[in-house]
Amino acid sequence: MKFEGITIENKGHASIKLKNGKTIYIDPFQLGEEEKADIILITHGHYDHCSIEDIKKLSTGQTTIVITPDCQSKLPPGRVKAGDIKIMRPGMQLNIDGINIEALPAYNISKDFHQKAEEWVGYVVTVNGKKVYHAGDTDFIPEMKALKGIDVALLPVGGTYTMNAEEAARAANAIRPKLAIPMHYGKIVGSRKDAETFRKLCKARTEIL
Repeated sequence: MKFEGITIENKGHASIKLKNGKTIYIDPFQLGEEEKADIILITHGHYDHCSIEDIKKLSTGQTTIVITPDCQSKLPPGRVKAGDIKIMRPGMQLNIDGINIEALPAYNISKDFHQKAEEWVGYVVTVNGKKVYHAGDTDFIPEMKALKGIDVALLPVGGTYTMNAEEAARAANAIRPKLAIPMHYGKIVGSRKDAETFRKLCKARTEIL
């Protein structure tokens, strides 16, 4: 779909493709044939988010790959083609060819799959002046309440390892984006029903992609 000049594609699970001049993939996983990436963002080292096979498929000698510290051992020098590999922790920001990228915390509150101490992240990507928030694998954490001016919020709804649909709707209602898109369902955990429940409970405009 197109939203205010940005093309947004849900590639399944937590895989999102953004395009506006640059081609950006977030957590590519089990992708088919795709155009090459200018930027690849990885939220954490779990296999369904830091997929080396998919990173290799999408990257060229000009691709910038942004990873969390735990991904470094999976991407030693020379393992994938890349123009640059950058390490991000919560609170860090960087600018790649005019695209601002901010790393926010992503963690579980009442379960142990994603612990805050791991320094795993979600990203706010500012493209064409629009802020797109990919929450990563997370619960509805207090840091979300401080987010301001989010245009698009991509939130996990599958439960078990992340928020479920009801929790994700509460998060969206706190963030108040212009557009909310459910993700992280349909492959490993969750179903279309979770996305539909999220849409029913979310007060923002919601699109299921």
